[in-house]
Amino acid sequence: MLKNKEVNILTLDHDLGEDEEGKELPNGYDLVKYFCEHGLKVNKIYIHTDNPVGRKNMYETLLAAQRRGFINENIEIYYYPITKNIYSGE
Repeated sequence: MLKNKEVNILTLDHDLGEDEEGKELPNGYDLVKYFCEHGLKVNKIYIHTDNPVGRKNMYETLLAAQRRGFINENIEIYYYPITKNIYSGE
């Protein structure tokens, strides 16, 4: 979808669960790496995960990709979700 459609907002979670055998599924960081490797484009990226290490890794990777010219410098990248998480207390 990111290759063939114009996407305005991408919101990312890190932990996406396990398969039926208990193996971790690809996560949001895997998508970030793919996004950067392929120079994909969106207008805004929000990171809504509650995983602090995953959040930092995704955010820093996106910013580094912008600095190095792998992704468009005009993509707005937000360290927080698009809406407040009323359940986490943050």
